[in-house]
Amino acid sequence: MGVRATSAGTPRVLNLNTLVRLERGRTASGPGPGAPRPLAVPEGMRAPLGCDAVAMPARLGPLLMPRLPRVGCVYADSTHWWWLVPSDSDVALEWPSPAHYATGALVPASPTFPGLIHTPDGTLPYTPPIPLYLALCRVTGTPPAWSRPISA
Repeated sequence: MGVRATSAGTPRVLNLNTLVRLERGRTASGPGPGAPRPLAVPEGMRAPLGCDAVAMPARLGPLLMPRLPRVGCVYADSTHWWWLVPSDSDVALEWPSPAHYATGALVPASPTFPGLIHTPDGTLPYTPPIPLYLALCRVTGTPPAWSRPISA
């Protein structure tokens, strides 16, 4: 299903993905004092799918690294580790607590900005989101959303 919109007299179809991206762009804060800032993709890497980030308490980071088949760019500060994932890796996926999903890889304003602690081989900065999700579910003792019982 799509919504028709016109731009300079030319009709175009806006699907649900487009509407979600437009809303995220509308509600994202711009740069400024106290505003969230995006994690930067390292020089020489490309992010053709865009970037979001999954943050988790720093104590969980070392537990996740050996559980993943591929680790992308990981940033850390004293309290959190931030993993770059492709944009929209939260669609139809409920990231377990205490993880925080950051659209646009925006890091909340804080006195210290996370530094890059891991760079993958190759040119893509992503950690695959499904293995990251499953590993995070495992270390937090949270069953994946699709395996939970459905109540009537």
